[in-house]
Amino acid sequence: MVIDGLQFARKSGELVGRIDGAQLTRLAEIPCQTKEVLFRVVGGANAAGKPSLTVKLIGDMKLVCQRCLAPLLFPLSVETELELSRNLDEIEGADDDIDRVLAAREMNVEDLVEDEVILALPMIPRHAECLSLVVDKKLDAQVEKQVSPFGVLNSLRKRPGRR
Repeated sequence: MVIDGLQFARKSGELVGRIDGAQLTRLAEIPCQTKEVLFRVVGGANAAGKPSLTVKLIGDMKLVCQRCLAPLLFPLSVETELELSRNLDEIEGADDDIDRVLAAREMNVEDLVEDEVILALPMIPRHAECLSLVVDKKLDAQVEKQVSPFGVLNSLRKRPGRR
């Protein structure tokens, strides 16, 4: 799918669809897998009156936890506004927090969606609490509950009638 970015924004175009996860080849390098990504791209003008694209994405990403190396499900729900710039100097010279993308007559929507998915993923994916860490904590608690052999000797020493 290809759009003319500025024309799409001027005409307040809207494009809705889904992209098969197999088409998102850069995600596989991360590693990240997904069955599909649902998207909506809406053209218009931002608060400053500049042409922009609003990109909404939904999908379930399968990542690898960097603590325990087990699979990690990351529900993706993103909405971002991208200001369309006419040249790279405009993007590089900006000193604000506005997300910009180079406008072109042939903007590949799949690439745009994949870029936004990659930017939305956590830099270091990890579970809130890994299963291996939960098991380690339980083992530590069991070890603490076990009576220390030195504690038993100490209790024998303190028996009444013993010195």
